[in-house]
Amino acid sequence: MSLGKILVVDDDKNICELLRLYLEKEGYSVTLAYDGEEALGKFNTLSPDMVLLDIMLPGLDGWQVCREIRKKSNVPIIMTTAKGETFDKVLGLELGADDYIVKPFDTKEVIARIKAVLRRIGKGSNESAVKEVVYDKLCVNMTRYELKVDGKTIDTPPKELELLFHLASNPNRVYTRDQLLDEVWGFEYYGDSRTIDVHIKRLREKLEGVSDKWALKTVWGVGYKFEVNE
Repeated sequence: MSLGKILVVDDDKNICELLRLYLEKEGYSVTLAYDGEEALGKFNTLSPDMVLLDIMLPGLDGWQVCREIRKKSNVPIIMTTAKGETFDKVLGLELGADDYIVKPFDTKEVIARIKAVLRRIGKGSNESAVKEVVYDKLCVNMTRYELKVDGKTIDTPPKELELLFHLASNPNRVYTRDQLLDEVWGFEYYGDSRTIDVHIKRLREKLEGVSDKWALKTVWGVGYKFEVNE
């Protein structure tokens, strides 16, 4: 039985075959695409559980592919980027990517990241407990991966939801960016703490002015908290 379907997108066929080899050995079903158009076509027919997406692609690049996927799906996306492209990392996360890996990468690290992301969204886990936090005009349900604001379901990438759930589950507790990276992204994440700022900014856009009973607050020089007015 397959652990999940993964779409690997990279114009380097050697990288694709190497990843396919390792991922299939781990028990995943793997489909390959070598350019952006092919990636979107295969995404639509396959409905994968995860996309491993290179940025530098012929035709449509990784940014455009990520943007198109996010218009219709919250499937986890891990972007692969050449070393040192900090701008790329931040832009990818702003577009709704869940993680990024810098090339050249170790295949073991890629598999660890994929497992971590799939574990966080509950693929391959048998957890049946409903995980939900509810406040005035706000409901975060991690069983269905659903955010409801004032009764309306709001499309939200998995990582934003996990961050909000983590903060809202621990009201009035202040977290540093590094703590949030560690506790929400998991120890496999070797990212930049600005990632947190990007996700908080996107959450604020969705939650601004919804209720005066709670707020996502910046604690200057420290980090963030989900503040609840008793």
